[in-house]
Amino acid sequence: MNFLRGVMGGQSAGPQHTEAETIQKLCDRVASSTLLDDRRDAVRALKSLSKKYRLEVGIQAMEHLIRVLQTDRSDSEIIGYALDTLYNIISNDEEEEVEENSTRQSEDLGSQFTEIFIKQQENVTLLLSLLEEFDFHVRWPGVKLLTSLLKQLGPQVQQIILVSPMGVSRLMDLLADSREVIRNDGVLLLQALTRSNGAIQKIVAFENAFERLLDIITEEGNSDGGIVVEDCLILLQNLLKNNNSNQNFFKEGSYIQRMKPWFEVGDENSGWSAQKVTNLHLMLQLVRVLVSPNNPPGATSSCQKAMFQCGLLQQLCTILMATGVPADILTETINTVSEVIRGCQVNQDYFASVNAPSNPPRPAIVVLLMSMVNERQPFVLRCAVLYCFQCFLYKNQKGQGEIVSTLLPSTIDATGNTVSAGQLLCGGLFSTDSLSNWCAAVALAHALQENATQKEQLLRVQLATSIGNPPVSLLQQCTNILSQGDKINRRGSKIQTRVGLLMLLCTWLSNCPIAVTHFLHNSANVPFLTGQIAENLGEEEQLVQGLCALLLGISIYFNDNSLETYMKEKLKQLIEKRIGKENFIEKLGFISKHELYSRASQKPQPNFPSPEYMIFDHEFTKLVKELEGVITKAIYKSSEEDKKEEEVKKTLEQHDSIVTHYKNMIREQDLQLEELKQQISTLKCQNEQLQTAVTQQVSQIQQHKDQYNLLKVQLGKDSQHQGLYSDGAQMNGVQPEEISRLREEIEELKSNRELLQSQLAEKDSLIENLKSSQPSPGTNEQSSATAGDSEQIAELKQELATLKSQLNSQSMEIAKLQTEKQELLQKTEAFVKSAPVPGESETVIATKTTDVEGRLSALLQETKELKNEIKALSEERTAIKEQLDSSNSTIAILQNEKNKLEVDIIDAKREQDDLLVLLADQDQKIFSLKNKLKELGHPVEEEDELESGDQDDEDDEDEDDGKEQGHI
Repeated sequence: MNFLRGVMGGQSAGPQHTEAETIQKLCDRVASSTLLDDRRDAVRALKSLSKKYRLEVGIQAMEHLIRVLQTDRSDSEIIGYALDTLYNIISNDEEEEVEENSTRQSEDLGSQFTEIFIKQQENVTLLLSLLEEFDFHVRWPGVKLLTSLLKQLGPQVQQIILVSPMGVSRLMDLLADSREVIRNDGVLLLQALTRSNGAIQKIVAFENAFERLLDIITEEGNSDGGIVVEDCLILLQNLLKNNNSNQNFFKEGSYIQRMKPWFEVGDENSGWSAQKVTNLHLMLQLVRVLVSPNNPPGATSSCQKAMFQCGLLQQLCTILMATGVPADILTETINTVSEVIRGCQVNQDYFASVNAPSNPPRPAIVVLLMSMVNERQPFVLRCAVLYCFQCFLYKNQKGQGEIVSTLLPSTIDATGNTVSAGQLLCGGLFSTDSLSNWCAAVALAHALQENATQKEQLLRVQLATSIGNPPVSLLQQCTNILSQGDKINRRGSKIQTRVGLLMLLCTWLSNCPIAVTHFLHNSANVPFLTGQIAENLGEEEQLVQGLCALLLGISIYFNDNSLETYMKEKLKQLIEKRIGKENFIEKLGFISKHELYSRASQKPQPNFPSPEYMIFDHEFTKLVKELEGVITKAIYKSSEEDKKEEEVKKTLEQHDSIVTHYKNMIREQDLQLEELKQQISTLKCQNEQLQTAVTQQVSQIQQHKDQYNLLKVQLGKDSQHQGLYSDGAQMNGVQPEEISRLREEIEELKSNRELLQSQLAEKDSLIENLKSSQPSPGTNEQSSATAGDSEQIAELKQELATLKSQLNSQSMEIAKLQTEKQELLQKTEAFVKSAPVPGESETVIATKTTDVEGRLSALLQETKELKNEIKALSEERTAIKEQLDSSNSTIAILQNEKNKLEVDIIDAKREQDDLLVLLADQDQKIFSLKNKLKELGHPVEEEDELESGDQDDEDDEDEDDGKEQGHI
């Protein structure tokens, strides 16, 4: 307060004594008056004086105004006047134009009054609570006052709001206010609140800020909207820039898809107002925030894929190829497309397929390169095209191959009707415009970045320099132009062309011994480089000397000693004689010490204020950082150390081959073990399925047995219920079929008896005839006849005796059967007498007998079917037993195979233990060799990837061994 009074006393244009007294009286009325109307009038008067007499009102009235906010909240009018007065005191926005010294004093006043106001944190909390009032005369001045406080002392006010309960949530309600004035000023308030405060940015984002802001942008007409759209876009940038959490939330919430309509620019491009250009510029910047190379690679990649899937990239490419687009929008669109496709293979492939709407259609890459090598195009546009080309080739070996292939003889269009990307790059590389030379050299270097295959392919490129002369290689032409130096009159920087060519050659030769051999094969190259390095030139030429030293160092470090005249040792001797090792290292250090080197190493986008600053490329700075140290060590290394290094390299290569061989063996064994385990598991499953089937069949057989037993029981019960008829029908176990059979036998015997009796009668009659015809004895003829007749009689008697015996036996059988018949008839009569009910006729008895016989025959038939079914089940059971026996034999075979596999596994483990011991010995040898190399000063690369791979393999082996033991 004393400071403020001192400032007031030092003002030359201070108020009159009467105004000071008036302000004092008004403050007294505010503090002491009991009537609300009086206090309201006093505050209104202070408001009217606060703009002109800001210092005096602030000194005397601030405490009273804060007290009014605390005590008179029920009256919205006095609260509104108090808030307006405080805003006039604190804000610097509405200051009248005064002298510069007075303006500085006013800014100091604003910050001092803000410091006084927020000294009591309750004042800010009170202001936040007042924003909950819906009354326009309270909410709007409250929003303006809090915005002014944030502009004056942002971090302090942000911290107070952050710790205030529901502080940020109250402010988010302003975006939903139906009154546009309050809503728009609420956007400005959130801009100031979210500036450089990640915690508040996260809270605001999770309070559904993205949804509300995108709704406002849509309602206002997207890019055709007014300044409200601009304010919303600035707030979105505050929330997303350098905030990975909010970026992920924005992507997961599918808000990227809602950005596509922003870029749906119509064909009528005449309506490019200044506000539309500003809005579209901010929209493009917002897209770049999501895919910035500074973001984590995973987050950037997911946003790039989402932009391709929703069609946003396609829409940007449409703007890129449209006509009538303002230059600054076109430039920013190129930069945006660059970062959307950077490192994303899908997006890069799509961009390669985009064609410009020309006749005939040309690829978008070719059209852009034509702008890059055209010196009449704006500088920023050419930089943007170079950045787009670099992003297209970043981690895109397929695209690099396509660009290099346009330079190869087999793909060049002999008719000359179409211009390829390679032809444009060569044209720019050898033009008289130094900026085109630099851009083309850097673009071609990016086509070779980390791609040894394309470096070798580019060696095949042949150029026709003039009619009648043989073609020269691209590598030779670059060195020729480099050696000419300033002899060619070029437009632009003197050293820009040479720097670009040297960067191209350094990128080309690094990690490519074949290219180094081609470069050294030209006997003029090494003397040129040593001559450039050895000269004492001005400061501008020192950078060229440093790049020449780097190129010569690359020729030494990546030299495979295939040329006897330029072997490593000879080149180092040449440097020591012509230049001196210390001088060479000093010249090499000029690169990293250059003022533009650090600027280019910060970010990949080539953003230069003017062409003179376009010296270094971002990727080249990383190459220098990688090679500077190893080249320095290679220069100081002796020939013996080189030999030892070669031996160590060979040993390491042998070790690598051995390790790779054993790794392959172990992998094959692991695969075999896995296959055998799978076979065992498959056979186990089959065995379990067969056992299950057997169990099911056994249960089914048991069920059939139970059913059969049940039917037997039921059959027995039925036979008991049949009663007496059943007993009579069986008659001591004799069935009705037996009775009928006996009757048939009796009838047959009777017929045989009658036949025998008839035969016997015939014989008797024959005997009687013979007796009556017998002659008297006396003559010889009679005697001979009598002898013949006696023989015949004897035969007849014998036959008669036989017939009698047969008749007797048959008579005995007939008698026996008659006896049995009589017994059966007696039993039948007894049953008939005892069975029938009185009054029942013989017909009824016969009917019952027929019914009983039918039932009995049905039961017999069912019994027969059951017997057949039991027979079929027994056969099925026999087949199942045979399957079970075969399964048991298969299991026994598998068990034997398992035992053999266990023996093989034990042998494999023993072999692996022997291999591990061998590997340990090899590692010990390698460790000792590496220590010797370190003692000799040679850098030894740690094989982190190899060790990590070995560790993974060992982990896999341990895991497999654990599983195998668990299985055993």
